[in-house]
Amino acid sequence: MARLDGRVALITGAADGIGLASAQLFVEEGSRVVMADIDDDRGGAAARDLGRQAAYVHADVTREADIKAALDLAVRDFGGLDCLMSNAGGAGVFAPIQDIPVEAFDRTVAQILRAAFIGIKYAAPLMKARGRGSIINMASVAGFRTGDSDHSYAVAKAGVIHLTRMAAMELGESNVRVNCISPGFVVTGAFQKAAGMTREAYALRLPQLTEHFTSFQPVPRACLPGDIARAALWLAGDESGFVNGANLIVDGGRSNGKAWTECLSDMGRIGTVLLG
Repeated sequence: MARLDGRVALITGAADGIGLASAQLFVEEGSRVVMADIDDDRGGAAARDLGRQAAYVHADVTREADIKAALDLAVRDFGGLDCLMSNAGGAGVFAPIQDIPVEAFDRTVAQILRAAFIGIKYAAPLMKARGRGSIINMASVAGFRTGDSDHSYAVAKAGVIHLTRMAAMELGESNVRVNCISPGFVVTGAFQKAAGMTREAYALRLPQLTEHFTSFQPVPRACLPGDIARAALWLAGDESGFVNGANLIVDGGRSNGKAWTECLSDMGRIGTVLLG
């Protein structure tokens, strides 16, 4: 029996990257999935490839009505909602804080933190009526450490982590679990968008980018969308049934501090200074 047999999930930002990998894995494991995104061409094609177990809906997560409509579609077409994965979002303006336009800050917070709040707001009653549910918010290691992103993105992700904890303490009483995932650097199309590259140009550079990320954490390989999708699958299913309010860090150990070899190198340099 598949791990998500009979479940219904809504995944935002599902046309590419982590969202797409999660939708594909959820369908493989028996779930029916509503795939929400603003990229209608790629999202629609991906849903068609997955067959009758998937449906695509256009949803701009900065719009309350779009999120609610996507949830309504899950109920209307698939009979309910068991899992919400709030994954859509985008990077902010990478600049000194005095140079960040307020409207750009607001847009990033709306895409990430406000969207997660709206998702919980409308998913909660649907899951309560079903007697169970799993809400998965996409956070980031940038939400609890500095140096990994721009100001707006980091602050929004920090808010997602605490929103997750707050909602978990309320909704857990109704058997609705709320958790989040904090990836480190993941090789996705987000880098293409941030760099303003075409898909074709990005595809040519992807092998080099993947190789570059092998050195970013103790585990000597790049994190791929499937790594985060497998974490989401676990949180969506019964195997994590007693996990609530958790921030699942999936970063190969990066956020723990320096890798052991780097630590040894630092100690060696200190010894050289002290002993000559």
